[in-house]
Amino acid sequence: MLIANLEYFQQKPADLAKTTILLDHGDHPDTIQLALEQVYPEIMTKIQFQVAAKPSKAEKATQGKSGFVPIAVRWVIERSNSWIERCKNLVKNFEWTLEHARTKLNFCFIRLMVKRLAT
Repeated sequence: MLIANLEYFQQKPADLAKTTILLDHGDHPDTIQLALEQVYPEIMTKIQFQVAAKPSKAEKATQGKSGFVPIAVRWVIERSNSWIERCKNLVKNFEWTLEHARTKLNFCFIRLMVKRLAT
């Protein structure tokens, strides 16, 4: 997604605040950084990575919760992933090109928006 919007980052002045990209614990910031720098070497002057905080068992206990506790910032990403999984044709990606897969993904979100507007 960053590569698709690379022009935005190329035109963004360096004196503006860095764009923060929130990562999950399964992501590896070093690997992502190396891949992005191959496409646009100055990208790290305009973005920064932040790994989402994970509540400890003690913090969950003080809240009276156990098991999965959604984190407010990360919940947006998790919710989007669950919406995508509702589209039966996106459960497995059988597309030959990235463009076809991206189009199917866009149709999934358009379908979701239309359903929400219809109610």
